[in-house]
Amino acid sequence: MPLTATRLRQDIYEILDGVIATGKPVEIERKGQLLQIVMVQTPRTSRLARIVKRPGLLCDPEELVESDWSGEWKPFL
Repeated sequence: MPLTATRLRQDIYEILDGVIATGKPVEIERKGQLLQIVMVQTPRTSRLARIVKRPGLLCDPEELVESDWSGEWKPFL
């Protein structure tokens, strides 16, 4: 049974929390039209999976370990 817009206005946060908790859409009747509040499922990805690969920045980790910058280093005076 659809809710009225007045009922939605009175308990909007409870109704929205119910949609999130159950995943069931809620129907609202307004001016003879039927509306739905539904939860949209979005795929969750980890932050690590969202890292953009940058070609040209890849190197062998051993090159970094064996790098010697002592000739380039100048102390601050």
